Amino acid sequence: MKSPILLKVSAGLLLAGAAGWAQADTVGCITTAWKLLGANHRVCVQAFGDPKVPGVTCHVSQARTGGISGALGMAEDPSQFSLACRQTGPITVPEKLPKDEVVFSEDTSLVFKETRVVRLWDEKNRTLVYVGISRKLIDGAPANSISTVPVMGWR
Repeated sequence: MKSPILLKVSAGLLLAGAAGWAQADTVGCITTAWKLLGANHRVCVQAFGDPKVPGVTCHVSQARTGGISGALGMAEDPSQFSLACRQTGPITVPEKLPKDEVVFSEDTSLVFKETRVVRLWDEKNRTLVYVGISRKLIDGAPANSISTVPVMGWR
């Protein structure tokens, strides 16, 4: 019988691939508090490109809980994060770009919490709007961050 953690990870990977969400690369982590046992508390930065809009790269920094539960992947990370998205190449907006779409999602607890980045298309101002939210599957959470990328010529 598979463990609940393995089933959750497998289901998450399958859903992420099916939904077309971006896969993030870890840029690095900075220790914020040293722990005697287990992993240190950290802030980690990840980078991902918008899967449907080439030329846009987003960076997300997130607090990571350390200690023994953090080292085992069983800690609930705090709803503290920041989001910055920039034009990093020529942008071509697809003709049928959805008005809003999840472009990145990552669990921040074993079962009930995630950080999600949603892309909105502000057609009037020709601007891509990326909104990061911390979401508890039970009751929601108010933590959010926003970054905008105006669609302009490249060099």
